Amino acid sequence: MDKTITTGKFKDKPPLQDSNGSMVPAKSWCHNCSKLKIFLGALAFSFFAKGLSGSYMKSMSSQIERRFEISSSIVGIIDGSFELGNLMVMVLVSYLGPRVHRPKVIAVGCLIMSLGAFLSVMPQFLMGRYNYERIAVTVDNSSTSISACSPASSVGRPVSYTTETTSTMKNTGCEKTSNSYLWLFVLMGNLLRGIGEAPVMPLGVSYIDDFSKEENSAFYIGLVRSSGMFGPTLGFLLGSFCASLWVDIGIADIDAISINPKDTRWVGAWWLGLLICGAVNFIASLPFWFLPYSLLKEGEEQNLKMTHLPAQDPCKMDPSVQPQLKFSEAVKDFLPTLKKLFGNPVFLVYVFLTILQYNSLVGLITYETKFMEQQFNVSVARAIFLVGVILLPITILGMFLGGYLIKKFKLDITGITKFACISFIVAYLLNLLYFTCSCEVLQLAGLTVPYSGMKQLFSPKNSFMASCNADCSCEVDQWDPVCGDNGITYMTACFAGCKSSTGTGKNMVFHNCSCVEGQGHGLGNSSAVLGQCQRENCTKAFPYFLALQTACAFILALGGTPTYMIMFRSVSPDLKSFAVGIETLGGRVLGGLPAPIYFGALIDETCLKWGTKSCGGSGSCRVYDTKAFRNVYLGLIAGLRAGCSLLYIVLFVLIMRRFKPDGKEMTDTKNAERPTSKEPATVNKKEILPGAQTSEESEETYM
Repeated sequence: MDKTITTGKFKDKPPLQDSNGSMVPAKSWCHNCSKLKIFLGALAFSFFAKGLSGSYMKSMSSQIERRFEISSSIVGIIDGSFELGNLMVMVLVSYLGPRVHRPKVIAVGCLIMSLGAFLSVMPQFLMGRYNYERIAVTVDNSSTSISACSPASSVGRPVSYTTETTSTMKNTGCEKTSNSYLWLFVLMGNLLRGIGEAPVMPLGVSYIDDFSKEENSAFYIGLVRSSGMFGPTLGFLLGSFCASLWVDIGIADIDAISINPKDTRWVGAWWLGLLICGAVNFIASLPFWFLPYSLLKEGEEQNLKMTHLPAQDPCKMDPSVQPQLKFSEAVKDFLPTLKKLFGNPVFLVYVFLTILQYNSLVGLITYETKFMEQQFNVSVARAIFLVGVILLPITILGMFLGGYLIKKFKLDITGITKFACISFIVAYLLNLLYFTCSCEVLQLAGLTVPYSGMKQLFSPKNSFMASCNADCSCEVDQWDPVCGDNGITYMTACFAGCKSSTGTGKNMVFHNCSCVEGQGHGLGNSSAVLGQCQRENCTKAFPYFLALQTACAFILALGGTPTYMIMFRSVSPDLKSFAVGIETLGGRVLGGLPAPIYFGALIDETCLKWGTKSCGGSGSCRVYDTKAFRNVYLGLIAGLRAGCSLLYIVLFVLIMRRFKPDGKEMTDTKNAERPTSKEPATVNKKEILPGAQTSEESEETYM
């Protein structure tokens, strides 16, 4: 059939020749071109799907923390389980990359990600309705008058004023103690997502680099990665939407809920977005089942290397002719290959750089919305929305522009390194300005300020009670904050000494609050409303912080693609896939896995008031010391990025010493001293970079 096409339909078009002189029909080249474009589109969508799931899970970390009443460090463990899943298969997948059917392995990975998303949803259907910590007060004869603070002696017994989670519902909650461990479903689902995502990056990127022109490779990779960034953007937007919905939407009476999305007890519909993410990941797997094992090298008409079937379209290669993977040989070659890879000092420094970058980036993203909520007095839903519509689009633009500039100016490895180094150092200097966006600590009576409201107080436990509420029989473990007329927040209306109230639900207003009266607001008419007091100065500082973060995100993303290309230009061709896997593995195991855990543990140390679980014990944090939170969060990021800056300088020095001009072109300094009799044609045609050497030369160079 191929002969007929060549001599018939394409008789006016001369067939193309490969390096062996074999004839390749023009139709085969067009077909190959379309297959590469399909793969680029499919890979971009898979990047979109995994980015959608990953960013959605990041945005829901606060909701998961509150729903399961767990600490930030436990949330960090859940987040780190994704990296653990990568650890389980990343090395194997990346090492075996060129030896397996890469598109089909990526398809399997997408299916596993879909399964993980659906598994994470299970607790919503196994747990009961969410009962947030709130007061259960006694109603007097008049339905419009509720007594929050009544002296015990006036009724002969303590007032029935307890948190709903610790009253009659306590026994019900304790009968289902297994609910406390249902967060393990989320952890296992995240673990599966990590396993499924492992092959997408190393196999997909190496597939593009293998079958595209060298000058197009950076542009294609930048295009795929920037296209994939629309996934995180929509993931955060989806997270913002779901966070604004009540967790039990459809089965709960929304009007009866007395809290709003700004309250630290609010839990959004975290499970809803995971159903959408699972469906998208399933769809992403479909195109890869129909893509071939290999393609022809894009655009090469005279120097194409077709190692398997020179005269045939590789899309239709006979399976019996395709290279068969021998597991014993693969295992035997693993350690020598690993030694060869880590014998490359440029790659070794690059891996350390990646580890520090992962630590700073994962820690920043995981707790960014919590930081915005606590520091600048914005709701989690709004913080997630702003990240999705401002920061991520700017990041996409920076990544795309970085890849475009490499292609536009045809930067060699030294130019790429210089570009990446300068952009990161500039972003780091801007990062230090974060510390100027300060905000005062929430004025919480008995915790951060005394009841006099004159100065801060940090010896909390015995200072909750005062003469104004000593007769109210308040319980210290309650949390249903009210804001007094004096601008001070009280843990409950009982601690504010409120004697009566009007209204119901979110509109409830407490009156005759004795502790508020003591602040010079008169007697008998001081009031308080549900919720924490707003910190106006914090809200005003938020736009400046957001603008600064946007500038930093753009500059970092601008150097992101150039930094990534350093790895491809500094390892031998047969190690590209393995190098991507090792780099990703190192970053995620030593960065993505521990970062959310130690970030979360240190953030937990800044908590001022913990919630209470239905069966006793600490739940999620209600109030943080915002100054300590800022110093811990921003200080960790600044410290890690300081290390990155030093490693960028070391990397630049190594590359400048290894690759320098010899009058005509950039040449490996070791190869410059060698005779070029082995492959004179190659030396004259191409820049002698590790990515363009033969296996024999590269083995001598990188050992």
